Amino acid sequence: MPPTEESDASLVDGLRAGQQGALAELLRRYHRASIRVALTYVGSDALAEEVAQEAWLGIVQGVERFEGRSSFKAWLFCIVANIARRRGRLEARTVPFSALGDGDGDDERGPTVDPSRFQEGGRWDGHWAVPPAGMSDVPDDRLFGLEVRAFIERAIRELPALQQRVIVLRDVEGTSAEEACSILEITEANQRVLLHRARAKVRSAVESLLNEAKE
Repeated sequence: MPPTEESDASLVDGLRAGQQGALAELLRRYHRASIRVALTYVGSDALAEEVAQEAWLGIVQGVERFEGRSSFKAWLFCIVANIARRRGRLEARTVPFSALGDGDGDDERGPTVDPSRFQEGGRWDGHWAVPPAGMSDVPDDRLFGLEVRAFIERAIRELPALQQRVIVLRDVEGTSAEEACSILEITEANQRVLLHRARAKVRSAVESLLNEAKE
């Protein structure tokens, strides 16, 4: 079964009680995720691993401060982000000042994909209303040989930093909009714009890949 906030809370209680198995299970659930979040701030896998390890040390030492007002995952990611920001500054990998405005540093003036192609509101907000053209025309053997997941991961890594952080938190790690805003210290409006642009770019990249596969 996938992790739930309730099962995470139970593990946190176990961690407070000194149960080694509780920490091991939390690590199993979220260590790779903490590295993915760290990678949106720092420039190497090795440094992201260091950030994640420092965050887990902070979790162990500060578990009594966790009051359950957010999910454990959101608390962990907030710690990771704070450490990664500091390490990023030390490594001279900070986001350009222009990225801290109302955009995200890539001087975008409008949507990268026609907004009418996405659904608005409801359960499927932000998903395709009009899917990538011609997907059904791609031969199965080529479609499954495209390594689409790895391609999507590369496309995310190529996004501007703030877009990358938002889409990793929302679509990869499944945090809520409210949690993402808290972790990234941005407004709800900014989060929505960044997420829309990030999704549009990744979907556009996938659509291009599928069109190439038909040729």
